[in-house]
Amino acid sequence: MNRTVIVTDSTSDIPPALAEKYGIEVVPLTLMFGEEAFRDKIDMTPEQFYERLPRSPQLPTTSQPSPVEYMKVYSSILERNPDSRILSFHISSGLSGTYQSAVLAKSMLEEKGEVITVVDSLSASYGFGFMVVAAARMAAEGKAPAEILESAEKLRQSRKLYFLVDTLEYLQKGGRIGKASAILGTLLNIKPILSIDAEGIIYAVEKVRGRKKAVARMIELFKGDLPGVDKINVAVGHTAEPAYGEEFLQELAGHFTLEEKVLTNVGPVVGSHVGNGTLAVFIWPA
Repeated sequence: MNRTVIVTDSTSDIPPALAEKYGIEVVPLTLMFGEEAFRDKIDMTPEQFYERLPRSPQLPTTSQPSPVEYMKVYSSILERNPDSRILSFHISSGLSGTYQSAVLAKSMLEEKGEVITVVDSLSASYGFGFMVVAAARMAAEGKAPAEILESAEKLRQSRKLYFLVDTLEYLQKGGRIGKASAILGTLLNIKPILSIDAEGIIYAVEKVRGRKKAVARMIELFKGDLPGVDKINVAVGHTAEPAYGEEFLQELAGHFTLEEKVLTNVGPVVGSHVGNGTLAVFIWPA
């Protein structure tokens, strides 16, 4: 039977139940604490990661799957069903080499490569995870690959997202801001609001004093992005703090009618760059 199989990487932060429901193949990135290596969300859960992160003297490092790992996944799918088409969605090429690994894997498969399409999401976390889930739903309905890709691109262009970072510590450790800025930000209780631009690069939108004001400002930003819009789909990513995510959903419900609602963890790989207490909010058309 001719079918379309959806592949992604673990930075998509898709809740495991959704990935299982729609048969999404998730390839893990690797997280390193010193010499210890962990497969993202397999050998280390988000709960374990966020408990360990504040105690780690060094910032953990991450690495993308190798082309060989992707080649094995693609080959396994095609062996099980030679008539399959594969759509492989990945974290922004501006943030990771993961997309390039998948592209190399496709080229290594020679004649089989023509049935594989690798997509640069130009986003991160559930900012592209929701696209993957939507693609998998369409695949389950028997939609053609071209139709799925067209729909995914429309979703990518229409989605809005903001990350609220609780501390500047991890941005400083990762070399994105200076140590003096991080210390000053901590003293002033500064909460940065981040987003991802059209090239798939993280940038600072605003810096707000105090968490409560920052949450309110995020909602204002969404209202400005979506003038006249009432109904939305929303996902809230949290750092193993579901109550915090639920609280934001309740706040947002006072301003929009929420259709599809997803609560998910910001996984260890993305979390290593933003740290504990981060809130990530992703909105797309209902």
